[in-house]
Amino acid sequence: MTGTRTMLAGGRRQVTEAERMAAFQRLADQRLDASYRLANAILGHESGSQDAVHDAVVQAWQRWSSLRDRANFDAWFDRIVVNVCRDRLRQASRRRTTDLAEVAAGTPDMTTEVQRRLLVEQAIRQLKPDDIVLIALRYFLDLQLADIALLLDLPVQTVNTRLRAAKARLRSYLDQPTSDQVPR
Repeated sequence: MTGTRTMLAGGRRQVTEAERMAAFQRLADQRLDASYRLANAILGHESGSQDAVHDAVVQAWQRWSSLRDRANFDAWFDRIVVNVCRDRLRQASRRRTTDLAEVAAGTPDMTTEVQRRLLVEQAIRQLKPDDIVLIALRYFLDLQLADIALLLDLPVQTVNTRLRAAKARLRSYLDQPTSDQVPR
């Protein structure tokens, strides 16, 4: 008999594949908007964020049976999104060729504020993927250190130390002289 439920030892019933899929889909659907924001904060562009979240959903489905407590789905899924984004950043860093001076030069009609923002965004993209993740989680998503630690499965002090180092590296990129220095 297909689709029937079998009783297991202890009075528990076996969950059907359709029920597993429905449970996963319900939880994933509830998390999509937040996941897109998370991926966009890390990657910095919408299309790549959509692709990353799609890949995360696929990976989460493949690992669905490894999630012991469904109440932890949000943190578990966010960790998968962060890891997919980190992998994409690592791949992109191997192909990166833009010079900070090119970004700082901008076009003649750009305002100083737009130039400064572009310079900061480009400097962030020069960081290591792990640094970008920390900067994005802390400053773009405004997460507290304890929340970042939980999401990345790290001690709070480690997050604090790594974030401080990432900010120092970001400052060093921003302090690099460019051909057309942008006022601060």
